[in-house]
Amino acid sequence: MADYSHTGANAEAPDYTDEGTVGYRIANDPSRCVQCGLCVAFCPCEVLAMDDAGYPYAAHPELCVGCKTCAGNCPTRALSVEALGEDGFDPCADEPRADPISEPEQRRYAELQESIMQSLGLRWQPVAVSLIAAGEMLPDAPMPAENLRFCQAMMAARRGASILMPPFKHSCPDGTSIFGMTGVPEKLATGEIYVLFHKVVNAEAAARMVAERPVFPPKSKRATYVAPLAKTVREPEVVVFTGTPEQMMWLSMSMSYYTGHRHDFHASGFNSMCVEAVLLPLENDEPNITFGCYGCRAATDIGEDMMFMGVPTHLLPMIAEGAAELAKKAIPDSRNKIYVPPIM
Repeated sequence: MADYSHTGANAEAPDYTDEGTVGYRIANDPSRCVQCGLCVAFCPCEVLAMDDAGYPYAAHPELCVGCKTCAGNCPTRALSVEALGEDGFDPCADEPRADPISEPEQRRYAELQESIMQSLGLRWQPVAVSLIAAGEMLPDAPMPAENLRFCQAMMAARRGASILMPPFKHSCPDGTSIFGMTGVPEKLATGEIYVLFHKVVNAEAAARMVAERPVFPPKSKRATYVAPLAKTVREPEVVVFTGTPEQMMWLSMSMSYYTGHRHDFHASGFNSMCVEAVLLPLENDEPNITFGCYGCRAATDIGEDMMFMGVPTHLLPMIAEGAAELAKKAIPDSRNKIYVPPIM
């Protein structure tokens, strides 16, 4: 089995990770490899190339972010990508960290979480999301041992984890560029990779999808921080809820209980967690619903019956009050199917 390893600070790839990295071992088993070149085509960061014998190899291993798109598209599972662990370089290790929010604020968020979850019958904890601006102090929160996609961090947060990720801890170059932490790889900027995935019919459709996608300016953010709402140490910009379509309906209605306002949601099958659940609510100061996307559904435990809504943090008290009122009659009546004719 051919073995191509890399450790280091990614000094040659400042657009992707200019603060450090976890190294990756990229290995190809020639006895299984059919030399199709799909791994080379699907790599969003152009790490791989074909050697003279027609086998893939890591031509630019310093660009690898561990997304495993190459391995996932290998028809014979000949290619593997494994994290080597920390290389000892952590540019954030000696930085002073921001003070946490006050204990009364922490209790307030914990109470809001408990109230909303109880009223709507939510299984998963709402996730507090913060995008740390360039030059801003990082919160005092743990970084993952291995690089994660943002949607994977969100999955862990709704289960109870608190996770801080500068760009060198993210394994999805799409997410880091959308959040303004890095530049964007060429295959993502042109939409080429979406055509390869057969998500859109051609390059023109891919280019339109990319052009319509909002992004933060490159290098405007330096990290993402996610945590259960009840455990956040930082004032979140957005809170993301996970639930069934029925629960998302009640969540929407809780924000309309006192006003009757109808929401204008923007949803697609692209960039669910980063764009639709976080960036749009933050940019528009309005809630936004999302169905999930190819990436987050392929990389996490998200079930087919689950969807999501991101809401600006300042709406939480309205949600809690509206949901509590709906839980007095409307929610139980609906779930009890009070208008269904009796079965004879």
